[in-house]
Amino acid sequence: MKNTESASPQVCQIIHIPEKPSFLPHLQPTVNVLASVIEPKDANTLVRKLNQIAPLENLQHVKRVRKKCIDEGKPQLSLLLCLAVENDGEVDGMPYEIREIVKSYQLSTFITKVCKYAATSKEEWEEQCKLWPTSYHPPTYNISGITGFSEEESQSVFGFMRHTINLATSSIGQVVNAAVIVDPSTKQVIASACDQVIFSGGLENEVSKEGSFSNYLENLKASNLENQQMSLLDGSIGDSKHLTNNVACVHPWQWAMQSSGSWHPMRHAAIVAIEHSAARDLQLFPDYNALSPLKKQKIKESDFKSNGHSYQSIRPYLCTGYDIYLAWEPCAMCAMALVHQRVRRIFFSSPNSNAGALGSVHRLQGERSLNHHYAVFRVMLPEEVFRNKVV
Repeated sequence: MKNTESASPQVCQIIHIPEKPSFLPHLQPTVNVLASVIEPKDANTLVRKLNQIAPLENLQHVKRVRKKCIDEGKPQLSLLLCLAVENDGEVDGMPYEIREIVKSYQLSTFITKVCKYAATSKEEWEEQCKLWPTSYHPPTYNISGITGFSEEESQSVFGFMRHTINLATSSIGQVVNAAVIVDPSTKQVIASACDQVIFSGGLENEVSKEGSFSNYLENLKASNLENQQMSLLDGSIGDSKHLTNNVACVHPWQWAMQSSGSWHPMRHAAIVAIEHSAARDLQLFPDYNALSPLKKQKIKESDFKSNGHSYQSIRPYLCTGYDIYLAWEPCAMCAMALVHQRVRRIFFSSPNSNAGALGSVHRLQGERSLNHHYAVFRVMLPEEVFRNKVV
């Protein structure tokens, strides 16, 4: 899904990063499984036994039984027994419990392929079922913005991302990550911050301001910006490592290699912005601490505008309903912190091939075991935004 804004010679783009890598339907990765043709009368008993001794923990989208018609419409059932075990490149292993079932029911086993990942589209699902039947469940939660952005929303997203990139490149000779938390209902900046893993007078890391995206830094320093900003444009960490050494999410373990200096390994831009947001809430809602934790958790995004209340009259629960803009794709620590904060959408400009947790290395947004999920987008801006100072 892409939303674009005309800009010569390039365009602005908002690209949705899905929960799982996208594949052409006919090129989906597969795994080998052990299966057998069975008698229909044994199907229920065998399925119950196999679900106990050999559950398909990583293949829950794959159906255990395949039914097809053979001669004169006679049904034939095939049962998926277990993953095929590979020894020295040869697929032959079979767990003891499976061997006992094969022996008891006199099964004739064979190796076949099933798709490794659950389908993310109907086209993928139809292609999967050509190998072995799978289930397809469209997303049950709806996060506004996944299906498209209006022109007004797009302009707002591009503006906030420009603001974020300006923050990330505002220190002379340094590129750091920047985070801007935004209330999309009012288009107001709730909090903003840069990396604070290095405590140095040369880095302007203490950034926290409230206002609209038009309130950019007034005194953006122009020195050495072109190379810094172009590294954000192409995300080429390898070619610009000397420029990105201080981007905390790109090099999350760099602090461990420092023998001296003032370092704080957890003060990444997103973490500091969350801290600033919490400090803002404490200032605006000083009486909120009197509420019990249970009452705090009952405050939901839908409650903010009910009964005549607004965001300004009821303190939000953490960052529920907010968006966050990041110059660089967050690492696993920051991405998980944003899950706990109930952030609604994450926008980043540059991918993080070293430690990115939202598409480049991992895809935390696709982890079904989490109790909150956000939508993730990469925002591509025209080249001139990075070559020139855009304020």
